[in-house]
Amino acid sequence: MAYWLFKSEPSTWSWDQQVAKGDSGEEWDGVRNYQARNFMRQMHVGDRGFFYHSQKDKAIVGIVEVCAQAHPDSTTDDERWECVDIKAVRPFVAPVTLDQIKADERLSEMVLVKNSRLSVQPVTGSEWAVICNLGQTLAD
Repeated sequence: MAYWLFKSEPSTWSWDQQVAKGDSGEEWDGVRNYQARNFMRQMHVGDRGFFYHSQKDKAIVGIVEVCAQAHPDSTTDDERWECVDIKAVRPFVAPVTLDQIKADERLSEMVLVKNSRLSVQPVTGSEWAVICNLGQTLAD
């Protein structure tokens, strides 16, 4: 299993909206960055991800699971753009803020710290464990 991070502005797509989609999940559409798209092409059903609220919250608020592999993005006719579908798994007991992540030396190499603008990014297994621990949330 691989781990990922999905960033969304809560005013555009929030954790509560993701949860409301239930087990059918929702397309992670609208991504127009080649690197982020390529990461989605690497994802497999069952991979887990952090759901990150960007803008003012700047915090990981929950765990999602990839429930459909990369397919054409339904929001465009441009065949270059693909997306995966994700479903909510569980919320974090305690959201983990970007400030907490930046302050933790164990996370100093995390893509979120080095390239905070990338909307879809990989997370290592050790980063996953540290953040789940900080968020008082089961890592499985």
